[in-house]
Order: sequence, then C-alpha cells, then structure tokens
Amino acid sequence: MRTGLLWDAPLTFQRYIEDCGARCDLVTPQLCATPFFRGSFDALIVPTGFANPAYSRTLVALRASAGRVRRYLEVGGALIVFGAAIDRPDAYDWLPFRLVYRHQYGPCQVEPVEPALFEAFFGGYDPGALECDGWFEEADAEVIATAAGRAVAVSRQVGDGIVIATTVHEYPSRSFLSALGPERREIAF
Repeated sequence: MRTGLLWDAPLTFQRYIEDCGARCDLVTPQLCATPFFRGSFDALIVPTGFANPAYSRTLVALRASAGRVRRYLEVGGALIVFGAAIDRPDAYDWLPFRLVYRHQYGPCQVEPVEPALFEAFFGGYDPGALECDGWFEEADAEVIATAAGRAVAVSRQVGDGIVIATTVHEYPSRSFLSALGPERREIAF
C-alpha cells in the first residue's frame, strides 16, 4: 500500500503510517497544486491543522486541486481528512460535497454511530475521553461518530472512492488503512 500525506514538511504521522504497514510519501502543497505532479496512491491523508495558516499552507493547495481530488475519488481513491484546527466553516469547501466545520478543542464523549468504521479508526481509545478539535455542523455524508449529538466523524462515497473526515484529534488505530478495503489499489492523483 502506498499512501500520500499532504503536508508542508515531514511529520511523525508519516512514520506512524509506515509503522501501520504502508509506504508513505510526503505530498507538499506545492506538489499537490502542480498540474504535472502524478503521484499514485491507495489513500491520501490530510492531517489535523491543514486549514490553519499557523501550521500549514495545505488548504490553498487543496482548493487549487479540488478538481484533481474529485477525479481521484471518482475512480476509486480514498481520502482521510482530519480537523481544520481553526474556526473556519468553509475549510472543507474543496471536497466534492458539503461539509461545514466548527472549531472547539477539548475532550469529548464520542458515541459510535457506525461501529465497524468507528472501531477501525478509533479502536483502542477510550471513547469517553477522545480529544476532538470541533464538529461538523452540516455534513452531506454518513455519520460515523458523534459527540454531544454533533458529528465528529463522517464518510461519503464519491464515485468509486471514499472520503472519511474526522475531527478526532488522535492518530487513528493501527488497523485504519485496512478498513478502507482490501481491494485498494494505487490511483493516480
């Protein structure tokens, strides 16, 4: 499995993904927004803080690459995107569906709605004390988990691909990549 991590510089998260059994390539905002870049990935991951200019310039590149993201998903790509880490409701406007975000960091009592996906992503954590950096106020997607009745993890099929978005501010469980399905294949981004 080959995974792309969309971020400005190497992160510990990259090593964690490799420890989970996948090759992980850093895709910088410059590469992401460059039309000639042709990486192929089983999954793309956008870490927490992507919309906060204090941490990253990734949001600008994602917006410039919205069409590329849609095409990647339509032919079977997988995208996992974490919290924006800034109170910016339009932080996910580059996705091919409506997702409105509200930022508020803190521990949450997280309730699974879709137990299999929840376990694949957050198994091993205490759902009574998961850190979240907000919630999705509106989501044209299936809810995976809630906190205080608000969606904190959602999934959406886009063509043959899938988007999983979450505000849970923890590394996913080690089995999270296998939850995307054994039939995953590298798709050109």
